[in-house]
Amino acid sequence: MRKTGELSSRRKAAVILMAIGPEVAAEVIKHFDEEAVEQLSLEVARLEKVTSEQRESIVNEFHDIAVAQDYISEGGVEQARKVLSAAFGDEQADGMVKKIVAAMQVVPFEFLKRADPQQLLGFIQDEHPQTIALILSYLPMNQAALILTKLPPELRAEVAERIAMMDQTPPEVIRRVEQVLEKKVSSLLSQDMTKAGGPKALVELLNRVDRSTERLILESLSENNPEMADTVKNMMFVFEDIVGLDDRAIQSLLKEVDAKDLATALKGVGGAVQDKIFRNMSERAVGMLKEDMEFMGPVKLRVVEEAQQKIVAAIRRLEESGEIQIGRGEEDVLV
Repeated sequence: MRKTGELSSRRKAAVILMAIGPEVAAEVIKHFDEEAVEQLSLEVARLEKVTSEQRESIVNEFHDIAVAQDYISEGGVEQARKVLSAAFGDEQADGMVKKIVAAMQVVPFEFLKRADPQQLLGFIQDEHPQTIALILSYLPMNQAALILTKLPPELRAEVAERIAMMDQTPPEVIRRVEQVLEKKVSSLLSQDMTKAGGPKALVELLNRVDRSTERLILESLSENNPEMADTVKNMMFVFEDIVGLDDRAIQSLLKEVDAKDLATALKGVGGAVQDKIFRNMSERAVGMLKEDMEFMGPVKLRVVEEAQQKIVAAIRRLEESGEIQIGRGEEDVLV
């Protein structure tokens, strides 16, 4: 395994994407241009396991950039530039400092936002009520509310009272609590990164992006690594794959989807998919569906893709509940 210093920036970025999880990663890549999305997706697919040493080094490097504002607050902008220049070079350091100065607002306990609330509860419930109140005050409202409701009744009341009475907390106190808590949850956060990347990770990411991004990535992957593309496609289910479902699965699906969504989704596909759907509907239902499709006229591609995503989501829910099975690869597995 190569040392971290020998890894490309692209490979490091892929590790970071896997570290933050597919849902957040999907939001992040929306801000990349097409070329960057293609390159990073290929790196994610190629990733297998990352050693603890590499993982720690990559995250620390990323963390150094994220917390560089500490150098600014303690030693000023010039001190921060010196530290960053020594680590990354003058040109990159200047860019970092500009971004940091523009975004000096740091939210305490930011690292806890990606932790599971139930697991986080196990780490903080034995802390002093004032400490718990401090932590909950800085967490997202939904996450804090879930944790508060899980606390023992007496502790819950005391923590709630302390939150209400809390005023300003000295920065050094917040930083000290952060440091202690970060050590406690570091094992939890690092466990999430033990298996980084691979085809399954890319599939999870693709399941959360819009269809145009999904299509772009799959087309690029097919050109650059056809074997990997086949592996990823075999692990996915896209709207056009409806033709591979058996009749009972289609009939179960038709009970779950909205007629308007179905009409919209079928506007963007060829005859094979439409025929598959029509064959599992009554003549009267087919007639009404075709009328809906004709009546709506031209539809924006974005709207069609959103409708298709809703139907694919319904298919995945039916599969997860065991009501239908989706064939993978060349051999279809039927209900």
